[in-house]
Amino acid sequence: MTDTLPPCPACASAFTYEMDALLICPECGHEWSAQDTEDTEGTGREVRDSVGNILNDGDTVTVIKNLKVKGSSSTVKVGTKVRGIRLVDGDHDIDCKIPGIGKMGLKSQFVKKV
Repeated sequence: MTDTLPPCPACASAFTYEMDALLICPECGHEWSAQDTEDTEGTGREVRDSVGNILNDGDTVTVIKNLKVKGSSSTVKVGTKVRGIRLVDGDHDIDCKIPGIGKMGLKSQFVKKV
């Protein structure tokens, strides 16, 4: 085998194998075409802020609404600058460290790119 096979897109297992024109994952049973992998390679999910700007890892954003911190009495005030964001999958698509509060997850609809 001259090239390595991509991991399973469903469960990220490295134990994929090729059968005819399909790639198969033995752990979860997911089957996909090798052509699909080549077409989608390098295209991640696009995350946009409240105004429609595309966000990237490492960007600086500003909070546009007072946000209550769950499990605490503190709030993130309007205009708080958050530097060095990291985009993640899930309900809260931004992981960041907010000054004075600490590590937190934010939704992109409540921030604006600086």
